Amino acid sequence: MTAHSSSFHAIAWHEQSLHLLDQRVLPHTHQILKYHTAADVADAIRDMVVRGAPAIGITAAYAYALDALAGRDLDQAYKVLAESRPTAVNLFWALERMASLGTDDPHALVAEAKKIHDEDITANLDMGKFGASLLNDQCRIYTHCNTGALATGGHGTALGIIRSAVTQGKVSQVYAGETRPWLQGARLTAWELMQDNIPVKLVCDGAAAQLFRQGAVDWVIVGADRITANGDVANKIGTYSLAVLAKHHGMKVMVAAPSTTFDLTLDNGTAIPIEQRPMSEVTSLNGQPIAPEGCEAINPSFDVTPAELIDAIVTEKGYVLNPTVANISAMMVGNG
Repeated sequence: MTAHSSSFHAIAWHEQSLHLLDQRVLPHTHQILKYHTAADVADAIRDMVVRGAPAIGITAAYAYALDALAGRDLDQAYKVLAESRPTAVNLFWALERMASLGTDDPHALVAEAKKIHDEDITANLDMGKFGASLLNDQCRIYTHCNTGALATGGHGTALGIIRSAVTQGKVSQVYAGETRPWLQGARLTAWELMQDNIPVKLVCDGAAAQLFRQGAVDWVIVGADRITANGDVANKIGTYSLAVLAKHHGMKVMVAAPSTTFDLTLDNGTAIPIEQRPMSEVTSLNGQPIAPEGCEAINPSFDVTPAELIDAIVTEKGYVLNPTVANISAMMVGNG
């Protein structure tokens, strides 16, 4: 592993088609799926072939270009892609950036999608540098869901900070929460870290409190799917409870996200739409029922962590400590 990349790619453009590493079958199967239409890519986003807010945005940009290559209706491509996941703001940012070019020239649109992809990797590396600067030596880190190269253009947001800190010799242990119901921590984060020889231990979600009580963690570092003007953060379900636990046990919480994840049109987190996914994701596992037949379940994909529980928000533009409307606004215009 180097400071500049992971040892694998989740998203690739090759021979005028989009190639996605199927994250539904990791870690036991390494399967690349090839896509040629925006509609099929929208299904891939919805079905979790690709996930993670930055990766979804990059994938949508390439999908928009795919329909341009085929001469399809780009307004329809925009619509079908925008409907695939409602919470991750990067999806809408990327589609708007593609549409704002005002062209159906496929070469220009492919070039723009590649530019979005490259910019995300650069942003992740900058984010990694800023975030790592906040960590103490021999840092013990708890992370949730998957925020690495699988969830971004490469390197990662929260895992990118961890990767950067590892290269500086600052990390002694990473704990990965399993992240029910899709088990992104168990299937993806543990796999990513092991691929790059970073020390990781898997933790059942319900065991986090005991781990924190033992004083085994210094920082909780997570990603984000949408951040409002005041610093409230929507992220994978379970993030809010980790932040509450961290506050109680005197541990710090860091949120890592590109500036495109901010939605400054929303004053606070109460306005963030929360995706509700099928009950079957909770009542079954890999297609096998784990609850009584007919048992109902709730399955919000995200929760909202209030800004007052967050010690630092890190972006490619820099970071803010104890986020507020004022310091977020200053960072976003380059004065942070």
